[in-house]
Amino acid sequence: MNKNKAFSGLAIAGLTTLFFILTWQGLTFNYDFENFFQENDPDLDFYREYREKFENDNDYLLIALGHKPDIYDSLFLEQSLQLKKEISGLEGVLEVVSLLDQEEALIGPFGVNFRPLLDWSSSENLKKTAQRLSEDDLWKGSLMDENARYLLLLVKNKQRIAKEEGDRLYMAIEGLLRQSEITDYKAAGKIKAQGAFVSLLQEEFAFFFVLAIICVLLLLWLLYRVWWAIVLPLIIILIGIFWTIAFLLLTGGELDIMLVMQPPILMVIGLSGMVHILSHYQGLIRKNVPKEKAVALVFGELALPIFLTALTTALGFISLYFTDVYSLKWFGLYTGLGVLFMFTSLMSLLPVALFTFAPLGSSQNKVWEARWENSMGKLYQWILAKKSLIAVLFVSISLLAGIFMSQVKTDGYILDNLPEDHPLMADFRFFDERFSGSKPLEIFVSVENDDLTIFDYQVLSEMDKLAAFIKENYKTENVLSPLTLIKSINKARNGGNPKAFRLPSELAYQGMDRIRDQFMERRDLGVWSEDLKSGRMSARMEDLGSFEGQRLHQNLNRFVENNVDKELLQVRITGTSFLIDKSHEQVTQNVFEGLGFAFFLVVFIVGLLYKSWRIAFLVLLPNIVPLLWIGGAMYWFGIDFKLSTSIVFAIAFGIAVDDSIHFMTNLRLQMAKGNLLDHAMRLTFMTTGKAIVLTTFILSSGFLVLMFSDLEIPWFAGFLVSLSLFFALLADLFWLPVLLLSIKKLLNAKVIGALPEKQKLQK
Repeated sequence: MNKNKAFSGLAIAGLTTLFFILTWQGLTFNYDFENFFQENDPDLDFYREYREKFENDNDYLLIALGHKPDIYDSLFLEQSLQLKKEISGLEGVLEVVSLLDQEEALIGPFGVNFRPLLDWSSSENLKKTAQRLSEDDLWKGSLMDENARYLLLLVKNKQRIAKEEGDRLYMAIEGLLRQSEITDYKAAGKIKAQGAFVSLLQEEFAFFFVLAIICVLLLLWLLYRVWWAIVLPLIIILIGIFWTIAFLLLTGGELDIMLVMQPPILMVIGLSGMVHILSHYQGLIRKNVPKEKAVALVFGELALPIFLTALTTALGFISLYFTDVYSLKWFGLYTGLGVLFMFTSLMSLLPVALFTFAPLGSSQNKVWEARWENSMGKLYQWILAKKSLIAVLFVSISLLAGIFMSQVKTDGYILDNLPEDHPLMADFRFFDERFSGSKPLEIFVSVENDDLTIFDYQVLSEMDKLAAFIKENYKTENVLSPLTLIKSINKARNGGNPKAFRLPSELAYQGMDRIRDQFMERRDLGVWSEDLKSGRMSARMEDLGSFEGQRLHQNLNRFVENNVDKELLQVRITGTSFLIDKSHEQVTQNVFEGLGFAFFLVVFIVGLLYKSWRIAFLVLLPNIVPLLWIGGAMYWFGIDFKLSTSIVFAIAFGIAVDDSIHFMTNLRLQMAKGNLLDHAMRLTFMTTGKAIVLTTFILSSGFLVLMFSDLEIPWFAGFLVSLSLFFALLADLFWLPVLLLSIKKLLNAKVIGALPEKQKLQK
């Protein structure tokens, strides 16, 4: 490295920055929980076909209108009806379902008559309505709560509505609610949740960006106390982040709940590399090496290890690409590329700064340096004296942690990412408690027999058994299905008696075709296909978590297997909730599969450096320790595997392995000078050991910043990655030297083999 090369790097960095400025697309934020579905999943493909036939199961908004002591107040009902009409007229609203305009059929001698379900035309009629509905469980938990305190408006919005359009629609609905005379209302649904998430993402991105800058400035000030060593490194880091975000936007990416973590992650990774270079540079200056020569030596000796650490960190992130989850894939890929952008920024801009400004170093720093070396020397001597104990402790704790890790269950919720005290959480809990839940439950049913339809009696009988099990298994009050139509007809034939809302006998069902067709024309419930060969059973349930959800789905599958005649009825669970529950399980599995790829690459890189696969596998062992210990810590703290915690393992491995790479490259450098393992290890421990401690402190501080987040994914990433870095530090400082000393003969043989003949005899 010389001045000409340094300024050439500056020119390249300047042109790159100019290109990204000219192509800047502007920040865009997105939150779509369907981005967490597993791509290439047959269940996802099936659901996409299903919603084309029926509807998207989460394109609705639940609005509960409250009145004390109950909803049976004519003024309240009139106000509710007016509000319903106003919402129905909004662009993007397909339908508003409520008790306000539901009709109840009555079949008498003169044919079918329909009467309003809610009649508040007079106080007498209202009393009769209240009495009738109190005896009818059909509507409780679906369009009114158990105590008749809340009336539900089910607003069905445009299918797969765009985020911006959904925001406008919800703002319009919220405006109508505020203008209404009804003051007690709750709302929950996709268009509300999506807008709230994106607003939170924007706040988090700005907050993390500012907080990360403050953190970097503070750490640089504590380390160097020289203005240029504080300001210029920050500028270099910010340029690397700018390149990353600009590239993301240029290639059509958007900032989502994962990518808002990029700025602090890239800042601390960039700062870690910066500290390695500046610390080595300081050491050379203190030894009175001329500035130009010191700069050349620093980049000559550290360019490869810094690149390798950037590469292994990037590979840790890129391993998330194997998860097949859209959001995680692109977070892993873009953040991995961001690490390489940061390396490029560092190597192209920092040399100019070192050539241009006065050297770092002071007498006070020399005192601290001596103290550091003394402390690290004593620690190394202690490690040599306790080799066997250290090996036993690391193996024993790792085995125990692995056992605990195997006990950690996979469990996640749809609104996992929101803080517990967020108003949106309270709204969704309200609907879980009052209206059977806010989580959609979708089950597809079909008839394979060409001679039958879903309205044949024997098919309906199978569906009736299934509906009863669904209500019991999922603790839901109401299941909308083709069976609902038939039960409604039977109720109408029995004078509106609530007890007659059931499947009639086969004899009573005969001759119902004409009436059924009349009912179908009157109201299409959207639960049967045009050819009447398939249908849907739709309900809402409480969000009990993916672990419990998967158990309930398994119960249903067992029931279908043992109790439903497949010759008559085919059954398949589907829907967004089912896919989210499944994703938590699959992501955990895919992350660990991706780690296998990362393990292989690390072994390959170290194997090439030392031309020994035995050494490479030994170096891998200390980097498995943090992963096992994190798993044990998760069990200890009661943290489950889920989308937000599984990714931590890929991030932690990619960053933690850097310490091993730095240690091994420095050890290789010392042994290349002819030092045998004992002396080379001591020199490495006292120099690189200090840098590892320092960078671990910096990285942990940076990741702990994420714990200020209100979102779950950044919080867990901050806590667990910081913990893993501490575990990695222990493994690299204590166990890695012990492992390397166990192959002392092999390493010394490599040193001696590279020496001239005279020196070989001396050794």
